[in-house]
Amino acid sequence: MATSVRYLLLSVFVMAVVVVPSTAAQSFRPKALVIPVLKDSKTLQYVTHINQRTPLVPLKLVVDLGGQFLWTDCESGYVSSTYRPARCGSAICSLANSDGCGNCFSPPGPGCNNNTCGVLPDNSVTHTATSGEVATDVVSVNSTDGSNPGRPVTVSRFVFACAPQFLLKGLASGATGMAGLGRTRIGLPSQLASAFSFNRKFALCLSASSTFEATIFFGPGPYTFLPGIDVSQSLAYTRLYVNPVSTASAFSSGEPSAEYFIKVNSINITDTVLPLNKSLLNIDSGGYGGTKISTVNPYTVLESSIHKLLSDEFTRQAAARNITRVAAVAPFDTCFSTQNVLGTSVGASVPWIYLNLEGNVSWTITGSNSMVQVSDNVLCLGFVNGGSSPRTSIVIGGFQLEDNLVQFDLATSRLGFSSTLLGRQTTCANFNFTASVS
Repeated sequence: MATSVRYLLLSVFVMAVVVVPSTAAQSFRPKALVIPVLKDSKTLQYVTHINQRTPLVPLKLVVDLGGQFLWTDCESGYVSSTYRPARCGSAICSLANSDGCGNCFSPPGPGCNNNTCGVLPDNSVTHTATSGEVATDVVSVNSTDGSNPGRPVTVSRFVFACAPQFLLKGLASGATGMAGLGRTRIGLPSQLASAFSFNRKFALCLSASSTFEATIFFGPGPYTFLPGIDVSQSLAYTRLYVNPVSTASAFSSGEPSAEYFIKVNSINITDTVLPLNKSLLNIDSGGYGGTKISTVNPYTVLESSIHKLLSDEFTRQAAARNITRVAAVAPFDTCFSTQNVLGTSVGASVPWIYLNLEGNVSWTITGSNSMVQVSDNVLCLGFVNGGSSPRTSIVIGGFQLEDNLVQFDLATSRLGFSSTLLGRQTTCANFNFTASVS
């Protein structure tokens, strides 16, 4: 694990749990919030912009669905009159689940103050973590009625973590940190819900576009996309699980994972059920196995035996449609000629994949989310071999999430999902950011 010399944890102590909600700076109470998301074409990361500090500065942040909190580089000219470090023993430190108290041996400033508590900002792209100062500052985002953005609203004491500049390595160009949407008390969903007294619920709708903005909603629906389709009315639901062992790059003993896990019971390709090793589908006592959803993995990653079964059966069914397998193109090992592959409203006409989830519901993966166009003449099955002993057996990645709305209800531990929106004549890039409501 990488370490920072600017901030050193000196002692460990136990504190009572005191919840200090962020405070909103105005009387207007939005029913929901919305932030934009764009795909970075070079890194395949999903990037959002959130305004922070006084005066407000737009932060470019990589979206980390399972990230524990918002962290940003405080070494590169962080200037704000409302920056407040979290003093040791304070309620903010307890809220951040910080049990360390530290001093800094460089000139004082944002990210470097004495008698402050720290956490471990995590670059989940490079799997690097380091120590960073807990602090609060102003954050501003747009309200929404579910169809259009509304007036900006402000959280005056939003809890985040400072990180050193080196932690930005591997992130999209211009990114200054990561926006953590994980299930912690200082993740964005919990803090924004607390600040404006709405349900701890958010919805993610990613797009393949690096030009047209997709969305993250905080709060309940409606989630309305042009031409007036409220996706919240047609979601299927399954249970969210907590992995009892953290999956972060660095963590304390006994700390649960902040990421979102679901239970895949089986996988079908068309009508054929894959003969999976069912033990891989459960989370064991050491935190291994199971299925999680990730925005930092560009494609779904499968344990090697699951990957082989999927690849072999998909290839067999493709051959029955006169679709010819061709040489692999990294990072994919199952690729096909585009000859004899027709186009449809839901992507390439190929066998559909079904993730059969707890609750007797199925997540349908059509050609739009299974096939990656790597050249004019070649399509590849967009699933990556994760090896024989990965930490998590199935990691549903960004490509499989695109143009699917997924809703995370933290209060009831329930996941709602739409499957592809393309069959409903809309996309995740169809939220009307061009018009606003008062």
